[in-house]
Amino acid sequence: MNKLIIDVANEKIFLMIITNANIYNITHQNTKINYEKLTIIINDFLSSKNNKIADIDAIYINKGPGSFAGIRNSMSVVKAFNVAKNIDYYCYNLNDFKDEKDLSYRNIPNLCKKYKIKKNLINPIHIS
Repeated sequence: MNKLIIDVANEKIFLMIITNANIYNITHQNTKINYEKLTIIINDFLSSKNNKIADIDAIYINKGPGSFAGIRNSMSVVKAFNVAKNIDYYCYNLNDFKDEKDLSYRNIPNLCKKYKIKKNLINPIHIS
């Protein structure tokens, strides 16, 4: 199962791919221009690791606290992936895990499971 973690709520845009065999991550400057090209940044990152969005089974996205513009844009991108590719996503809040000793990005999928973070919590409304 391949997982993508996206965090644009903090000082840098952070992306991580977790596969069965490897873990990869990358950071980018957290700027308005990068918000606007977030899908390109994600696609380039996936491509650089011989993956594509269709290879991702679940996306984990930080919903804050943090940059409102970054969170809004990243949630829009993730909802678009959900609609277009039917990829489940989990919107976590770092405060959900405040009692955890091992709070690292690679542990986010396990923490979401442990704390029963619901998938697709914000359902997009679209016309088919």
